[in-house]
Amino acid sequence: MFTRLGLPPSLRPALLARWSEPHRTYHGVAHLEAVLRHIDELADHADSPDLVRLAAWFHDAVHLGQPDDEERSAELAEVWLGGVLGPASVAEVARLVRLTAGHVTSPGDRNGEVLCDADLAILASPDYAAYAASVREEYAAVPDELFRAGRAAVLRSLLELPALYRTPQALAQWEAPARANLTAELADLELG
Repeated sequence: MFTRLGLPPSLRPALLARWSEPHRTYHGVAHLEAVLRHIDELADHADSPDLVRLAAWFHDAVHLGQPDDEERSAELAEVWLGGVLGPASVAEVARLVRLTAGHVTSPGDRNGEVLCDADLAILASPDYAAYAASVREEYAAVPDELFRAGRAAVLRSLLELPALYRTPQALAQWEAPARANLTAELADLELG
């Protein structure tokens, strides 16, 4: 899977090493593979699918559970791709990585829509409970009460969005199951 995505071969080992860090239970190689698979499903919607794929490689390259992880991932993309791609392509990859901090896209941002939808596809998965458990594991150092409050706030903010997905295909296929999964997890968190 990794060889056909246009990632310069010299960057693959270093990026895979980051995605394979031992503290990652959800944001690891399996998540990267899933996002890339979903980008392939939605690629016809993107203006530059190859740049979206590159952004996927970098979108969680820095994952320490900190508020600036996406910014640091975007900065890493700027540095590592700076000598490989032209400035406009590097800027687009970094911009896309930054979008994954809040998954908010502007109308008509087809590349951003594809990356954000692919990153959020897990929300509609039948394996949602395993995903939620993996996220909790990544934040094991956070006390239960604080985690529940923070996670509930994230879930509420997602549920308040008019739509979780922006591409027509993702909206049609994933919106209803994602809302059901989020609602069920929120109810569990509120029961404590």
